[in-house]
Amino acid sequence: MLDGEMTLSLFALQLLNGVEYGLLLFLVASGLTLIFGVLGVLNFAHGSFYMLGAYLAYWIAARSGSLFVAMLIGVPMMLLVGWVVERLAISRLYSRDHLSHVLLTYGLVLVLNDLQRFLFGSDVHGVPTPRPFSFGIALGEAQTWSAYRAFTSTICLAIALAIRQVLLGTRFGMRVRAGATDSEMVEALGIDVRRLLSILFAAGTALAAFAGMLAAPLTTVYPGMGEGVLIVSFVVVVIGGIGSVKGAFVGALLVGIADTFGKVLLPGVSSAIVYAVMAAVLLWRPRGFFGQAAR
Repeated sequence: MLDGEMTLSLFALQLLNGVEYGLLLFLVASGLTLIFGVLGVLNFAHGSFYMLGAYLAYWIAARSGSLFVAMLIGVPMMLLVGWVVERLAISRLYSRDHLSHVLLTYGLVLVLNDLQRFLFGSDVHGVPTPRPFSFGIALGEAQTWSAYRAFTSTICLAIALAIRQVLLGTRFGMRVRAGATDSEMVEALGIDVRRLLSILFAAGTALAAFAGMLAAPLTTVYPGMGEGVLIVSFVVVVIGGIGSVKGAFVGALLVGIADTFGKVLLPGVSSAIVYAVMAAVLLWRPRGFFGQAAR
């Protein structure tokens, strides 16, 4: 009976960890899929914004003593960074092919990585768990789940619901959905598409950075940490369907759970499990769960 209870509590722990990881991935992937779905830009620099968010969380929290202060300061800073990057660089890509997107955004990766080393150095850092959430939630008699992971999951779910409400229940969301379908028609109706694109890119940048801030106490902060997240986020976007936020949510949860259980059950091949899941989904639905047919 005790072994069964321990097995059930361990399963519950890994499931919760997988969901929490998936929700963090959603914050990154939602911005990535919106940027590609509406702006049509393959943004390889998206993972660098995640990294900068984590470094800002480390640097500001070390001086203010509070991760929440770091978030309040860091998210608006990254919104501004996203706005500037879109105005100076990304806006030049809208009428160009995907090779231009790859070359320019990969160049941005190199620039942002050098900027990170210049500002923060090349050391590996840790961010303490906020004191109000430095306890565990009991899962049976043998396992506990971090209260900070529960907090992170709650915040990510709230943001996911807010994104859904904005996209489906506001005039701005209507314009975004229309822009994803036919940006030329939206512009012909007198809507400032240029401003819409800037807002979307800045919002996607802030979401990726906020995910890095939330993840900072759960992992170490180190140079180049965004590249791995970027690759997995692309997998999420492909599984969910390019341009679909709902698909990004479903894909992120699927990838998070598969990755977590893979590391526990099959550690020797855990790095391949996520890609195997992607391959299986694409064999079943070549455009992903909620991908639209090519126009």
